[in-house]
Amino acid sequence: MGKRLTALIYREDDGYVALCPELDIASQGDTVEAARDNLREALELFFESASPEEIRERLGGEVFVTQVEVAGG
Repeated sequence: MGKRLTALIYREDDGYVALCPELDIASQGDTVEAARDNLREALELFFESASPEEIRERLGGEVFVTQVEVAGG
């Protein structure tokens, strides 16, 4: 059974970083697609190796993704 998690992907230098904020797991790649795929692999490895207790603890909090408007910049 699959899980739907958040992936935040942003450009950093010459590549992209992909972060799953629910689990605080990140990966990277040369393209958005590669960063996403590498994050998926890192998440699958985490679920394969982590104890059920660690998974529950890390997935326990809510994550809200939104935008804020600020003056300046």
